[in-house]
Parts: sequence; C-alpha cells; structure tokens
Amino acid sequence: MTVLWIVPLLVALGFASGWLSRSGFRNAWFRDLRKPWFMPPAWAFPVVWTTLYVLMGVAAARVIDRPGPAQPAALALFAGQFALNLLWSPLFFVGHRVRGALALIVVLDGAVVATAAAFAMVDAAAAWLLAPYLFWLALATALNAAILRLNPSGDATTSRRRARSG
Repeated sequence: MTVLWIVPLLVALGFASGWLSRSGFRNAWFRDLRKPWFMPPAWAFPVVWTTLYVLMGVAAARVIDRPGPAQPAALALFAGQFALNLLWSPLFFVGHRVRGALALIVVLDGAVVATAAAFAMVDAAAAWLLAPYLFWLALATALNAAILRLNPSGDATTSRRRARSG
C-alpha cells in the first residue's frame, strides 16, 4: 500500500518547508505586510495545506500503483511540481522575494495543470484529487499578486535596488 508511506512523507515535507521558512503570521516580516481583503484567516492555512498534501499523496499513490506507459512522465511531473511547491515558502518568507515567488507560483500553476493531465492518462480519480490543490493555488497566486501590489517596497529585490540607487 503505497499510500501508507507517501502521504506521511508529503505531509512531513510540506510541514518542514513551512516550519523552516517560518511561514504565515508567525513571520514578523509577513505580519507587517498589507494583506488583501480576501486573505483567509491564519488558521485556514495549516488545515488546508495538510488536507492538500494528503490528497496529493493519495493521488500520487494511485499513480504509483498503476504501472503503464504514461506513469513515469506523470510521476516526473508530480515530483517537479512538488519541488516547486516546497521552494515557494523559503523564497517568499525567508528571501522576501515577493516578485520571484509570484513568478514561481505561476510556473507551479502550470506544472500542476500538466501533472493533473498526465495523472488523468493513468488514473482519472488521481487527476480529480488534484482539483482542490489547483483551486487553492489559484487563490494563493492571487494573494501573492495582491501582496506584491499592496507592498511594492516589501519585495527584497526592489528594496535592494532602491538602496543601491539612493
């Protein structure tokens, strides 16, 4: 039963990325940023992300357990999108690279769409299990864009450029 090892692994890796990045409202830099009106409450993020990592793990397990010609590409896309997912928190919360994080999450959006399409060729249910993830990523992309718009000087790249020229 692949699901018995992959679900806890994905949840643990997701938790580690967020925890090591001091993501969310426990991050003083983030707390000080202006937020858009549609920002979910702080408690929603760990609940939603845990649920999404579980769904991703079940989806991946379904694909792992169904060998076939489309499986290797589907799993490679999954691994790539998951790596991008794990990179977002350090880029945003540690690096304060709001603009770079926005670029990354746009690429992640496309990678997850490609992963869902590849999963559909192996197991339709696995592809549908990624639908809530895509919905949340759309919200996260909009949040990232709104935070950049509301805090143009909050981006580390912009701040450094301004400091050098001033």
